[in-house]
Parts: sequence; C-alpha cells; structure tokens
Amino acid sequence: MDLAVVALSFGAIFLVELPDKTFLATLVLATRYRPVLVWLGVGAAFAVQTTVAVVLGHAVSFLPDDVVKVAAAVLFLAGAVLLLREARSHQVDDGSEYVEKARETRGIGAVVASFLVLFAAEWGDLSQLLTISLVARYESPLSVFVGALGALLAVSGLAVVAGRTLMRFVKLHVLFYAGAGVCLVLEALVLWELLR
Repeated sequence: MDLAVVALSFGAIFLVELPDKTFLATLVLATRYRPVLVWLGVGAAFAVQTTVAVVLGHAVSFLPDDVVKVAAAVLFLAGAVLLLREARSHQVDDGSEYVEKARETRGIGAVVASFLVLFAAEWGDLSQLLTISLVARYESPLSVFVGALGALLAVSGLAVVAGRTLMRFVKLHVLFYAGAGVCLVLEALVLWELLR
C-alpha cells in the first residue's frame, strides 16, 4: 500500500465531496433517522460505489499510459470547471429531493433507506470519477480505495455529527474553490508528466 496515494486520494475526495449534494443529503437524513443508522447506510453505499469506481479505474489502467494520462487530465480539468461553476453560482440545494422518498422507519429500515438514497445520488458523481482517474493514474487500487472510502466516510460522519454547525462557519463556495484547486493541481501534475 502506498501511503502517499492514500493521502492524496483522501485529500482530493474529501475536498470534492464536502460541498457535494451527498453531504447535504446525509445531513437531511440525519435529521430524520438516528445518526448512527444513517452513517451505516451511507457508509455501505459509499463502499459499493468506491468498489465500482476502483474496478473501473483498474480496468482503465490497462490502456496505454499516455491515453490514461490524457483521460485523467481531462477528468481533473472537468472536475475543476464543475466545482468553479458551482462556487460561482452559490446555489446549493438542501439535499431534500434525495430524501423525499425515504419513509419514516426505524432500525434496519433507516439503514436501508439511507443506503438507497445515497446509492442513487452518488452514481456518476465527481468523487466517483476522480476515484476512477486516481486508480488509473497511480495504478494502486487498494491505496486509492482506502483513501477515497476514508474520505467519504469522514465527510458523511461530519454531515451526521456536525453538519449544521459546520455550514454556519464555513462558506460553501470556499469549499468548492478548494476542491477546484485540488483538481487543477492534479491536472497540472498529469500534464507535466505527459510533456516531460
């Protein structure tokens, strides 16, 4: 396991996911169900999504090295553009559209409802695309899996435990700009390696 790749994956995914709709959906779910049950359901959804992204990224890594680098650079640039656009718009939904269909249930039902809400919301999400890119780029699937899943669990834990308080002190557009900056740095590193 490459600890540098774990740290890079954790940092990139954490910054990209913090201002994301899944953070907000998790926060809303935690107001409807017991927070620990929400975190378990959301964590299971993230584990499945991260596994799929790592498998896809590993498959992509069999392509020629230059193709992988160009694809990673394009995805990082696209991620930065999307995050910058969101930062400028300052329009943030509250995640309620993902929770509307969740029933008022207890116990395992709350875990399943949380899993289903986040599982549906996370497909094709920027963090999933970045995970694919990181696996393809660094060819260290286990390291990326550990870093990405750790970041997703940390963000969902923050949403469950301190989401409302955090949103009062940290401006959401600042998080979008930080995530865009991470994507641009990763893209620059890939381009530098390509042109070298």
